[in-house]
Amino acid sequence: MNQFERLYDEQENVKVRFTGFTTENARYDFGVVYSSLFFGKPLVVCMQTGRSTLLEPKDLDNIDHLQHVFRIGDEEQVIELVEFFHEILPVAPFSTQYD
Repeated sequence: MNQFERLYDEQENVKVRFTGFTTENARYDFGVVYSSLFFGKPLVVCMQTGRSTLLEPKDLDNIDHLQHVFRIGDEEQVIELVEFFHEILPVAPFSTQYD
């Protein structure tokens, strides 16, 4: 492994939330990994497609990003997801993991 420069190799016990819900338009199944890494942003994984992203509440203003990451064509569906994520994402102050 001498050919690689290790950037980080961390282990931590994390809280993981698995949640599934339906709306009039779709079914959703997500895993949310709450970690102190990645500036405190939870890792959100769509359990149906495997697509994932780091999200914090201010990221929810960028509907185009959510549509792209989770490949959702319908804006109404994205708005439903934004409402859900507003309920489960913690409001965390910005902090760096590289102190």
